[in-house]
Amino acid sequence: MASIVTYKYIKQNPDIMEYIQRADKALAAQGFTEHSFAHVEKVAQNASMLLAELGYDERTVELAKIAGIMHDIGNVISRIDHAQSGAVMAFRLLDNLSMPANEICSIISAIGNHDESVGQPLDPISAALIIADKTDVRRSRVRNTELLSFDIHDRVNYAVEMSDIRFNENKTSIILELQIDTEISSVLEYFEIFLQRMLLCKKASQFLGLRFQMIINGTDVL
Repeated sequence: MASIVTYKYIKQNPDIMEYIQRADKALAAQGFTEHSFAHVEKVAQNASMLLAELGYDERTVELAKIAGIMHDIGNVISRIDHAQSGAVMAFRLLDNLSMPANEICSIISAIGNHDESVGQPLDPISAALIIADKTDVRRSRVRNTELLSFDIHDRVNYAVEMSDIRFNENKTSIILELQIDTEISSVLEYFEIFLQRMLLCKKASQFLGLRFQMIINGTDVL
């Protein structure tokens, strides 16, 4: 059964947009980095780009995009286990929109497995979501404007002057390239908080039959 639920349809749904907005507001109150529309839309675009470049069909690409924009709604409940609570929320929202069960399964399994504490790539959509989410590191995600009160997460994100996710020429590797201001944060600090996420990206890339590479300040580090 064909579904009317598209990425454009989701973005025009006031209930889903409210959950995204309130989830980010909850994280802001706890001092977390930005998880607003800028983040989820970037994740949606990159997840769909990865699968499109690998030749997946149009609907699979669309489902990855939908999973991307909805992946953090569970933060409105709690940061703890937000992937699992977000998956349950997404099920109810998408079921109410009469999305077919097979498509709902793809989206909620991707959302439920995007967090590095328990996440696993189960299919192409979940693998693409993991990579797109965990590679979104950038200065503009830092809310704190007082440099002297930065914690390690603020420092690392603020130090990233450039972030780019792309394929190599023959599409055998996914490359995350970062330019880090080491006067603000060291490369070691980056791996101190992001190592588990990068290892999950490596696992997700391998699921897609690819190598995961990291280039930091011009040097291949992973």
